[in-house]
Amino acid sequence: MNNKNLLRDPNFAWLMSGGVISALGDQFTMIALPWLVLQLTRDPLALGAMVALLGVPRAVLILFGGALVDRHSPKRVLMLTKHVNTVLLGLLAALVLSGRATLPLVTVLAIVLSLASAFSIPAGTSMLPHAVKPQQLPGANAMMMAVRQVTMLAGPLLAGLLFALAGDGSSGMQEGHALGLGLAFAFDAFSFALSAWTLAKVRPLLPDPAARTNQAAPAPSVLRSVGAALAALWRDLTLRTAFLYWGLCACVTGGVMQVAMPLLASERLHGAAALGLLMGAHGAGSLAGMALSGILKGRRLGNLGLTLLLVDGLAGVLLMPLGLVTSSWQGMLLLGGIGVLGGYIQVAVFTWIQQRVAPNMLGRMMSIFMFVFMGLAPLTAALAGWMASVLSLATLFTGAGLGLSVAALAAWLFTPMARLADITPEKSDAATPTPTR
Repeated sequence: MNNKNLLRDPNFAWLMSGGVISALGDQFTMIALPWLVLQLTRDPLALGAMVALLGVPRAVLILFGGALVDRHSPKRVLMLTKHVNTVLLGLLAALVLSGRATLPLVTVLAIVLSLASAFSIPAGTSMLPHAVKPQQLPGANAMMMAVRQVTMLAGPLLAGLLFALAGDGSSGMQEGHALGLGLAFAFDAFSFALSAWTLAKVRPLLPDPAARTNQAAPAPSVLRSVGAALAALWRDLTLRTAFLYWGLCACVTGGVMQVAMPLLASERLHGAAALGLLMGAHGAGSLAGMALSGILKGRRLGNLGLTLLLVDGLAGVLLMPLGLVTSSWQGMLLLGGIGVLGGYIQVAVFTWIQQRVAPNMLGRMMSIFMFVFMGLAPLTAALAGWMASVLSLATLFTGAGLGLSVAALAAWLFTPMARLADITPEKSDAATPTPTR
């Protein structure tokens, strides 16, 4: 089915329209929240601690969120989280617009927002098969992924423009001085409310998981389900090595990027507007990298593993000079290049995991994969915040880039990562581990 016919499907049209506005709103908050914390504290250590405080509980809960969504309706879980986020972001917007935002209040609201995402992320990724027919899934997935990348480009740029025109709190958090930040949170609240309305229009094609469970044998406990997924991961040497390597990369670069990027925009460039430009450039690069991957039709330098390690090594090289930039365009060029490299390999990595893992284990394994990035990176953000208070930005970025390149080299020399190969449909059954409940 072509894209034009897919858009005529009412379920997909409602889901797609809500997804666009919600993803766009998320980008506003992703820029505004760390900037708000930085303006309230003027302390990189506090920013790093906040990133860790938000990320670690969410990452732990997401392991259980995937198991819960598997046995309850994704639509119900997703709808509940949208209503919660609407209220919380509305309160956050009101605090900023009235000049009453304080670090304790912002922290409480941000933590609850983060915990809600532990359930909304697995629910959102599970929703599409409930909304469209099986033969429509490939086209629907491709369109949804493309839309997400477009919002990663447009969202930060629009947010940066809003901050430049309406204020980002750099001159103080008094009423009216941070109008742009308040409007960013208000827009995200509106996006959740609107996407909840569009989600209500979706009519699931699959029966409720709870209804199916009542007709079958009792399902294992959530804790046992998560434990089974972790055990299956540990038994698969190749998969375990890949996850450990990606976790190391997240530790090396993830926390640094979440702390150092707002600091770079604050100390060297033009405030929150520059941060939006930098993140927008990275989103544009990711979109271009995905397009390039499609054009080259999966061409590799030897195999998937070698290509992946080369991409990580080159990304580390581009990361090193970020701490030396003095103009936004310089940072945009570097981050755009990093985005192209990441976007090119991202599709291949997700496809490899989906083909490697047994279908009945895929939801939980993807939750573990998200835990690797959403848990380990924020955990190292606290350390990065402390390092930023005693080291220069140039040293911080150079260390992160060098660490990523060294990790790629070590993986090539001492692990099976360099032998990873794309899994063709003919080999998929042989590569997939034995299903485990």
